Amino acid sequence: MTLTEKASLTSGANFWNTKPVDRLGVPSIMLTDGPHGLRKQGGAADHLGLNASIPATCFPTAATLANSWDPGLVERVGEALGAEAAAEDVSVLLGPGLNIKRNPLAGRNFEYFSEDPLLAGRLAAAQIRGIQSQGVAASAKHFAVNSQETHRMSVDEVVDERALHETYLEAFRIAVTEGRPWTVMSSYNKVNGTYANEHRELLDEILRKQWGFDGLVVTDWGGNNDRVAGLVAGNALEMPSTDGVTDAEVVRAVEERRLDEAVLDARVDELLALIARTERARETSRTRVGAARTGSASTPDGAAPVDHDAHHALAVEAARRSVVLLRNARGTLPLGSHSGRVAVIGDFAASPRYQGAGSSLVNPTRVDVALDALRASELDVVGYEPGYARRDAGRGAWDSPSSVRRRRKAVRLAERADVVLLFLGLDESAEAEGVDRTHMRLARNQLALTRELTALGVPVVVVLAGGAPVELPFAEHVDAIVHGYLAGQGGGQAVADVLTGAVNPAGRLAETYPLRYADVPSSATFGRTEATSEHRESIYVGYRYADKVGLPVRYPFGHGLSYTTFAYSDLTAGREQVTVTVTNTGDRAGTETVQVYVEAPGAAEGAFRAPRELAGFAKVTLDAGESATVTVDLAEHAFDAYDVVTHQWRTVPGISTVQVGASSRDLRVSAPVEVDGEPWTPGATAPGATALPHYVSGQVDRVPADEFAALLGRTPPAADWPVGLPLTRDDIVAQARGRGGVGGLLVGLIDTAGRLLMALGRPLAANNTRFALDLPFRSVSRMSAGKVDDAMLDALLVMVNGRFWGGMRRLVPAWRAHAKAARAPKKD
Repeated sequence: MTLTEKASLTSGANFWNTKPVDRLGVPSIMLTDGPHGLRKQGGAADHLGLNASIPATCFPTAATLANSWDPGLVERVGEALGAEAAAEDVSVLLGPGLNIKRNPLAGRNFEYFSEDPLLAGRLAAAQIRGIQSQGVAASAKHFAVNSQETHRMSVDEVVDERALHETYLEAFRIAVTEGRPWTVMSSYNKVNGTYANEHRELLDEILRKQWGFDGLVVTDWGGNNDRVAGLVAGNALEMPSTDGVTDAEVVRAVEERRLDEAVLDARVDELLALIARTERARETSRTRVGAARTGSASTPDGAAPVDHDAHHALAVEAARRSVVLLRNARGTLPLGSHSGRVAVIGDFAASPRYQGAGSSLVNPTRVDVALDALRASELDVVGYEPGYARRDAGRGAWDSPSSVRRRRKAVRLAERADVVLLFLGLDESAEAEGVDRTHMRLARNQLALTRELTALGVPVVVVLAGGAPVELPFAEHVDAIVHGYLAGQGGGQAVADVLTGAVNPAGRLAETYPLRYADVPSSATFGRTEATSEHRESIYVGYRYADKVGLPVRYPFGHGLSYTTFAYSDLTAGREQVTVTVTNTGDRAGTETVQVYVEAPGAAEGAFRAPRELAGFAKVTLDAGESATVTVDLAEHAFDAYDVVTHQWRTVPGISTVQVGASSRDLRVSAPVEVDGEPWTPGATAPGATALPHYVSGQVDRVPADEFAALLGRTPPAADWPVGLPLTRDDIVAQARGRGGVGGLLVGLIDTAGRLLMALGRPLAANNTRFALDLPFRSVSRMSAGKVDDAMLDALLVMVNGRFWGGMRRLVPAWRAHAKAARAPKKD
């Protein structure tokens, strides 16, 4: 294989495919999006869900599936995803996403499983196993610390070593060691000053040497900064195509001896191994195509065509098992013929929101609508009203006339009902790739409608849609709250089944619901800084923080109600396993999620430890009155903490307490477990380090700069962009804001386009203008399909930096030279 051929294999041929080497029989393979459904585009390709894709089953998003706490179910969903990918000749499905939900406003939370690394890691491993059982590679993403969408392509995630390993890497470690993914996708952001895609410690020392990863690392789309540095760190494939720009960089680096060709050979071997691993899926696709052409009912190897009806049934089942009953005062649910007249109110009932926006946007094969399913049930549905204008939150102190009219009609309907089903949620503009939410509230018009309906005295059951927590100021004023999250194409039927009692809800929250956004320890700075994002809260994310400081929450991690009740008894706890007896004490069959937490020695008396951490979980389904002994395997690091002095996990000796129950705050039984080991104190940054009082107390919402620096062991870089310096290739378009001239005009045009698209009712496209603002200038040439070269880019930067005519004098000859080179005959 020639040097040019080897270099060519390290970047894409187009948006979704790798390059072939025809003379050696190396095929091109396709990679495409799909954490919760296949997004294979048949026409114009993009990374943001703008252009249509072929129909595919839209399963519940990861945030929803996580509420099932059921690896077996998630693995079955993975198998279906893999089968649909294989049928469409897709070799790599870009998922699952398993970044930690650090803050409720992160725009991509709907694609991620949990705030807890054990739960996220085990569910991701299950999905990986399912996808790869069909011969299709999964891609665990985004590695690592991809905690926000704001400035995601340039932001430096500043995090201490202990939190990095205990919180942000642990889910990936579990997914890699238990799921064995064939690919991992690196994230856009920097981690402690180094782009994740060039981070040798992450990609080589940790991912490969410590965890044993033997697959291929691929960039996120447009996520390459320095191609040569990426190769050295361990990244084998840059996507999408750069029209040969970075291939030439690789060739020059080898020729100039800046890159050892053996490094390039290793990366090429990783790509060839991936091609070999996914050959079965491509053979399956070819065989299915041949069977379709001949009219065969099945293929010679026994592989039947994809059964979209069966996959839709699985989507419904997955949604049913993931719906969470948050509140059920006075036993209002389930509804039935005894419930009297039922009014259905809320736009989401008739036009469901069942997935997020961006690169994961699936074109579903069908969509179940909750209103239709309710009308087909035994309920006496006396009417439906949308109640509010979906994408109008109101301006100033007033709602729009449209919302006011809809609210009045909804109230009139409710006045003649015996119970109200009120569908609320986040609309399509609220949660999307490329943009973080600005607050944790529901739209003003939805809250105004809720206040008027609860004032009537009629029982109100709220049904929520959305991929992340929202503030629920009305929670104590409604009779019941059912959360469907983003439940996929079968979610409408699933929600109706839970409301009517055809299904006993078994979902449990995979994240904490705070009372208000201000209660989140990262709320003061999240998404508000420019150059860096400081993780001053360290290990205290989600329930680890709330439980440490005794903070009241709306709903704790692991919470979820059932139409029956469960009791716990006879706990036996050891280092590797616990057993407990669970009894269904109600009058109908139901499923319980048994959650095991470990309270470390000294955690309750003042140590740099969370008060308790999830150490294992299991599902059990019981008939009324039935008991069962449940065995739960504990996590590998259930009694460990990460030692930043020795840079490894270490057992914490002493007497730990194993606690078992139904949430992090509903713990029914406990038992001590004595753990041996060499004495040491978790949390010390170095011998003789400065005391860390806020980390010991858990009051990490107010950590001063000097204490955070002591935790890091260094002074963190400036949180905001430098002022007055010329912009370079590595800077992003948004940094031109306020500079005037060409740069200011460019940012102004993008902002205006976003506002116009929102006014035209195209929130997805409007949100995607953020992608342009966060694009590094270097990507202009690399993603221009050869229309802009580096010389032209440098001329444009001169113009952006305020020297318009100087830039023009450079741009014109650069453009002419580029055009001439493009017309020249290509050498063989």
